[in-house]
Amino acid sequence: MKVVGIAGSLRAKSNTLHYVKTALNVLGQNGFETDLISLRGKEIKPCNGCYDCVEKGCCTIQDDDFEETLDQMRDAEGLILGSPVYLSSVVPQMMSLLARATFVAYWNDKFFSGKVGGPITVARRAGHNLAFSQLLLWFFINGITVPGSTYWNVGMAGTGGARDAEKDEEGLATVTHFASNMACLMRQVFV
Repeated sequence: MKVVGIAGSLRAKSNTLHYVKTALNVLGQNGFETDLISLRGKEIKPCNGCYDCVEKGCCTIQDDDFEETLDQMRDAEGLILGSPVYLSSVVPQMMSLLARATFVAYWNDKFFSGKVGGPITVARRAGHNLAFSQLLLWFFINGITVPGSTYWNVGMAGTGGARDAEKDEEGLATVTHFASNMACLMRQVFV
């Protein structure tokens, strides 16, 4: 079984990437194949509402990294979405990916339904819960089961370098517990 983790930060030294890697490491230690996708260096254009996905998939928008990323998401049994929080919301590049992915999945056999996954949000001080809720709504509308943890999967960091994330013992413990629960749930769902 495969789990794909997507980090939405565009920073080279990303705290969000550190939290997503932490979760994937736990899943890897539990025998799952893992893939990490960083949206840094990728271009995902926003959905233009053309509804071509009803018949063909998302093919009106060309020349970006959406199809490759969507294929990796479609092939996985588990999905982890990590987003930094700058203005109390999920970053635009992540929302572009999720909006287009939802439309394509919805009109093409709802292929996300039945997967397992969850969100991770990272902020300096506040805004986690709004962004966390946005990602939860994405998981729920796509029929993806979300396991819990000991707290919400939020990390405290803010200088744009993994050194902040490494100091957040509670956040890392929460993400580790979430990933352990995800591994347990995936074994039960997919066996």
